[in-house]
Amino acid sequence: MDFTTSDLKKLFAAFARRMRAERDHLCVLDGAIGDGDHGIAMEQGMAAASAAAASAEGTLQDIFNAAAKGFLNAVGASSGPLYATGLLRAGKAAGARSSMPTDELRTVIAAIRDGIAQRGKAEAGQKTMLDAWGPAAEAAAAGEPPENIAFAAQKGAESTSRMVAAMGRAARLGERSIGHPDPGAISAAMLIAEICAVMDR
Repeated sequence: MDFTTSDLKKLFAAFARRMRAERDHLCVLDGAIGDGDHGIAMEQGMAAASAAAASAEGTLQDIFNAAAKGFLNAVGASSGPLYATGLLRAGKAAGARSSMPTDELRTVIAAIRDGIAQRGKAEAGQKTMLDAWGPAAEAAAAGEPPENIAFAAQKGAESTSRMVAAMGRAARLGERSIGHPDPGAISAAMLIAEICAVMDR
């Protein structure tokens, strides 16, 4: 089964719906260790990404690139450049074509992980969104089924509760950040679940 440009636009619409539904929950999580606005940033970012994707013409790469620009323009906070870079990498992985095998969404997950890691200069274990994208990318590369990829992301996000924040605003809390999951990892697991739902259809 192929994943088309139309499917990609629908995926961004699903991202936007999920972030809108989870906005308040994510803000509460962020309120414990950050500014309390992560849910708002992700809602606005994915709404803008979805709108840009919907109006974009061309290849899978063109649509990813438009979404990246939309997200960045809407979100000035740290997640803006991180997801913009991740989505640009995803576009490169998807390529200048109108469709690809749906199973190749595995490479998209890995590409987003790589883009975020490169831009954020972070690594797994530092209580960031990479603690969800990293395990998901590894599960995807290992050929795990979609539900296992989503589960790996979820478990990775939950594991951030036991970590001391090393990056971002939460880092200033040091040991006091233990006991609170990273909201960026939680929202990342939600996005990965949406990708896996498409892979599983």
